[in-house]
Order: sequence, then C-alpha cells, then structure tokens
Amino acid sequence: MMTTKPTFQRMTAADTRAMCWLLQQPQAARRARLARMVSRFGDGPFYVALTLCIWGMDRQGGSEFALTAMVAYALEMPLFVLLKHLIKRPRPADALESLSAFIQPADRFSFPSGHTAAAFVMASLLCVFYPPVIALALGLALMVGLSRVLLGVHYPSDIFAGAALGFGCAMIGLWLV
Repeated sequence: MMTTKPTFQRMTAADTRAMCWLLQQPQAARRARLARMVSRFGDGPFYVALTLCIWGMDRQGGSEFALTAMVAYALEMPLFVLLKHLIKRPRPADALESLSAFIQPADRFSFPSGHTAAAFVMASLLCVFYPPVIALALGLALMVGLSRVLLGVHYPSDIFAGAALGFGCAMIGLWLV
C-alpha cells in the first residue's frame, strides 16, 4: 500500500522544478509586478465589496447569493487555516535557498493557497448564480492562483488544492442554503 508521504514528496519535487524554472526567468520581476496587482483581488475586502454590490443590485437573487457566500467562506476560511497548520508545507522561498518571494506572505505555510480558495469560492458561486459571467469569474480565479505562484509564495499544487477547497466549500454552501 502506497503512503501519502512519497506522493507528497514527488509532488513537491515537481513543484520545485516548476518554481525554479518560472522564478529564474528573466521576466520574473516584471511578471511579479502585475501578479501583485492581480493577487490583491484574492484579498477578502474585494469579495465583501462584490457581494454587497450584488446584494444591493439584484433584488431577486442577491440575498441568497450573499447568504451562500457567507456560509461558504465560513467553511473555507477555517478549513484552509487548519490544513495549513496540519500539513505545514514551507513556502517555496523558505524551502529553497535559490528562490526569493516577491512579497512577504501573511503566514509561514503554503498548502493550500488561501487566496486561491477564496477566489474559487467566489467564482463558483458567480458561475451558479450568474452564468453569463462564467468566463470572467473563472478567469479571474485562475489569475489569482497563478499570481501567487508568480510571486513565489505558492507552489502550483498549492493552487490546485486551494481551487478544490474553494469549489468544494462553495458547493457545500449551496447545498446548505
């Protein structure tokens, strides 16, 4: 029977190769400037403001959207913190001397990406409640995740885990509300 530790080690090795290649590119600093702006969409205030706008503008579905978002984020936030502290995966720049992050992260651990989880909660809910914005919502969520890698604070697998966590919490929120 295969244990998860060797699988996690193989995943980390692949992530490390990807991070070294990506962050050692000549354009890395220029990409990081743009990534810093995109990453800010992954901060909480943007989602609060967007939810309030939707709640105020959509008299029929806005209240249900806002309630579902509150439930989904109430699940996502403690889960991503719990996972980070259970798994304790160091950030790329902390694990690899050859890498430097372009920003100072809020905490020490990288798996899963909280910014990406939050982005996918919002994107998933927008896709369900407002299908015409699917491409925009998913595109922005993907860009938030990619920005975290380009800034050197997350491995690619942290982004996949964050996206899965965010999507899952959104679906549970929909089911509960």
